[in-house]
Amino acid sequence: MGFVHLHLHSEYSLLDGAARISDIPAAAKAAGHGAVALTDHGVLYGAVAFYRACKEAGVKPIIGCEVYVAPRSRHSKEGRQDQSGHHLVLLVENEIGYQNLITLVSKSFTEGFYSKPRVDEELLSRHSDGLIALSACMAGKIPQLVLSGDLEGAREAALSYRSIFGRDNFFLEIQDHGLEDDRRILRALSSISRETGIPLVATNDVHYLRRVDADAQAILLCIQTQSVITDGRPIGFETDEFYYKSTEEMQRLFSAYPEAISNTERIAERCNFDFRFGELHLPTLRTEGGRSHAEELSHLAYEGLKERTARGEVCFTEAHPESEYLDRLAYELSVIDKMGFNGYYLIVRDFVRYAKENGIPVGPGRGSGAGSLVAYAVGITDVDSVAFELLFERFLNPERRL
Repeated sequence: MGFVHLHLHSEYSLLDGAARISDIPAAAKAAGHGAVALTDHGVLYGAVAFYRACKEAGVKPIIGCEVYVAPRSRHSKEGRQDQSGHHLVLLVENEIGYQNLITLVSKSFTEGFYSKPRVDEELLSRHSDGLIALSACMAGKIPQLVLSGDLEGAREAALSYRSIFGRDNFFLEIQDHGLEDDRRILRALSSISRETGIPLVATNDVHYLRRVDADAQAILLCIQTQSVITDGRPIGFETDEFYYKSTEEMQRLFSAYPEAISNTERIAERCNFDFRFGELHLPTLRTEGGRSHAEELSHLAYEGLKERTARGEVCFTEAHPESEYLDRLAYELSVIDKMGFNGYYLIVRDFVRYAKENGIPVGPGRGSGAGSLVAYAVGITDVDSVAFELLFERFLNPERRL
């Protein structure tokens, strides 16, 4: 029976995690682990670097995140009662799960940020497909209810999470870092598991790779909490047990719960997601009247040129007659279409237009993009590339494939 770490924090858990992504695959291989998860606090900053490092080392990467769940709604932002939130570990099972996880993390910042990036249970309910959830460390909702003495509330919360993620997709996470609170939570979660049938999974809350790194990680936490190491280890990290443990160490810790150990491998086997590099992934942009992106861009370019001409921003001259502008537009549009950049132009136009309409400063254009007449016509730039005799090919060249 093997073991896989499913709860691990890298340097991207800022001022908290001290496990460097570049070192994680080597630690996994040294321990004989064929897979390992990355679950940084509230963010996915390290996901791609982690994926690449694991693939290069021949270790299966499991993409995850330990999200913050708002105590009430993610929209509630009133004092201490709404700060931070309970922890919840989410692991990507498949492509749908990754799309849901990046949506959750994005919305945790754009909609739920209050001291920390926060989701809520309503958001989790809408984006739970393809994700496997673990009840997290002692900062999770269920463990916190256990520590407060509300065992019935903890049981109801466990059943609620199971209803959100599905019968086979939610696990009660047991840990033992030598803290009495961990053991108290373990006993309660074991009881809830027997009552509800929700399976247990054993994890170590990895914040550093070697036991000797405990003091370094504690200093990071002191910086975060504006405390000093001479006052003692930060709350929740009083021991030096938050390191990358071997299978044998985890088996000894949880010898009474063999299923919780074997469940780590079962979960790892289910998590199969791969990034596809070298492909262009653009947001879907709706067009008016059902026009294709090429048709929409062409329409906006010709109309935009007419409008700029009417406003006196484009002045046809003997050196640069109207025919030159029209020929240039037609040429650029054909190249843009051929190289698959119609959607890119429309997306950039959309956010530049939004910025200008909402008083957000936008420059006239910079770099090779200022050489595009289409960009000028649709309002992305404010530089007449024909009048200034700028080359479009510096931006897009049909002879230079990206």
